[in-house]
Amino acid sequence: MAGNLLIIVLVAADWHLHTPMYFLLGNLSCLETCYVSTIWPRMLDSFLTRNRSMWVNSCFVQLYFFGGLATAECYLLAAMSYDRYLAICKPLHYATLMDVRFCLQLASGSWIIGFMVNSVTTYFMTHLVFCGPNIIDHFFCDFSPLLQLSCSSTLNTQLLIFILSALFGLFPFLLTLISYSCIIDTILKIPSSVGRKKAFSTCSSHLTVVTLFYGTIIIVYVVPKNNMLRELNKVFSVFYTLLTPLVNPFVYSLRNKDIKQALKKTVRHCVGSS
Repeated sequence: MAGNLLIIVLVAADWHLHTPMYFLLGNLSCLETCYVSTIWPRMLDSFLTRNRSMWVNSCFVQLYFFGGLATAECYLLAAMSYDRYLAICKPLHYATLMDVRFCLQLASGSWIIGFMVNSVTTYFMTHLVFCGPNIIDHFFCDFSPLLQLSCSSTLNTQLLIFILSALFGLFPFLLTLISYSCIIDTILKIPSSVGRKKAFSTCSSHLTVVTLFYGTIIIVYVVPKNNMLRELNKVFSVFYTLLTPLVNPFVYSLRNKDIKQALKKTVRHCVGSS
């Protein structure tokens, strides 16, 4: 929470970071902050108080925000990969193509699509009948564990989730994949090793976050489940609900000179003011 909030403050306060790349990074940090706030406070409360019960309405609220933020993150990561594609593959046209208006459209579109799509799936989930057992085999209200608890037919809901996932989940993943394929192809064509290293350093942090996020998402939701993977599902879920938000500020701050310089200037300013 502190790391992501620090990135938001630095991006907002330092005018050197008022660029499309850092604007999208600030949105990602804001999303990660909301992401962690949706799942982990309730789970930590159950650890501390031993109260593991949860109201049904609270469970669906958590499901709605979790699903909306997860979908929004897919589109936001795709927007960031497209930004890096333009910066590396089309540097002369970057300022024209990635202007302020288009950058705002990418960020706002990611948030709107995420919650719009998940409003439909959550609506259908709330109309399922739950008549027991009422114990979720997970540490938060996810789609699959809730579907397993329903005593009514879930075929239509599962089909809807599959179609929406294919339409709105597969598209940003493919866009990210295509963007990085073009980026890697362009970097390999750079004759200078120094130039290749410099070009790769501009996208390596984002590529790390993308790999961690999509890698665990695919294992949890796409890979066919055997007995061992069912038991490991909760472990892999920790990766994209906790580890990705945790790694994000460290990856972008420790490997980014602009962020480190902005942090140093902010600290010097605070010390000077005090």
